[in-house]
Amino acid sequence: MCKDSMHEFLQALPKCEHHMHIEGSLEPELLFALAARNKISLPSPSEDPAFESISTLLARYRRFTSLDDFLHYYFIGMSVLITPSDFESLAYAYFKRAHADGVAHAEVFFDPQAHTARGIAYETVISGFTAAQKRALHDFKITSELIVCILRHLPASEGEEMYRQCIPDMETGVIKGLGLSSTEKGNPPSLFKASFLDAEKRGFHRTAHAGEEAGVEYMAEALHEIHVQRADHGIKLVEDESVMQEFVDKKIMVTMCPLSNVELRCVKHVRELPIRKYLDAGVRFSINSDDPAYFGGYILDNYCAVQDAFDLSKKEWETIVRNSIEGSWCSQQRKTEMIALLEDVMRKST
Repeated sequence: MCKDSMHEFLQALPKCEHHMHIEGSLEPELLFALAARNKISLPSPSEDPAFESISTLLARYRRFTSLDDFLHYYFIGMSVLITPSDFESLAYAYFKRAHADGVAHAEVFFDPQAHTARGIAYETVISGFTAAQKRALHDFKITSELIVCILRHLPASEGEEMYRQCIPDMETGVIKGLGLSSTEKGNPPSLFKASFLDAEKRGFHRTAHAGEEAGVEYMAEALHEIHVQRADHGIKLVEDESVMQEFVDKKIMVTMCPLSNVELRCVKHVRELPIRKYLDAGVRFSINSDDPAYFGGYILDNYCAVQDAFDLSKKEWETIVRNSIEGSWCSQQRKTEMIALLEDVMRKST
């Protein structure tokens, strides 16, 4: 891990997490506990040896071969979430871990379609997550927002139906924005144009996974066709300088997930990511954990991995964190509070 002095500095930074799938923070220990409590049958060890124990499942998580391989286990994990208290336990466990890593503000993805398709009411999901948000604000002073994701491997019509169901909660601010996740290749952003342009018309925030496994053309399409304000993952801008410059000019933030990119074989090593190129070009980005229970690293682990790979200066980290604060979808008052926290860390680190 990063050198002792830098680790202390990175720990202290007031982090904003913008790319974290809350269902992806389901640790095996909680997965097995909820399965037992809710009498959910997981695959037997004879069907899949990974489910023999917590340790064997964790070991299998270290051997993902692709995004689809990961998603197979991701959706099995979701099957144990049944009651509002299950969803609250899941989210609160993440917030507790995030607090230990220095997260001040979290904007988390969730996937209603994966739950309603198995008979779980949308209201069950929302009530559990909002209860955890309130507890996290009280216990840890972490502010948070929910971003509802359309699952792009499912028909666009189903995503549109889910989005329509969420509109009342988006209008009241219970949900802060609309996202697009799941298998990227073969599911271009333009397929979901109707939902995203309606969200734009209503003044809702918008983001989409683009430029993870697919190329920069998906990033350009997300910007031009569905008018995103962020691109999740977004590691392919270096493939087209004109698209990269457009992201810079329009101040579109990229939500990078370094350890995830390595685990899913998008790159072989964190040092292959365009961190330095983005800093030099003025691309705004944040560092995030994606699905930390599956990829073996929460947000501080990702900060440290980037530091190990690129040996960034404290000033460069200040730029990254400041941009992540300014690119958040919280109130200006909250941004001002977090900027003050950042400036205090910088003063103490000189």
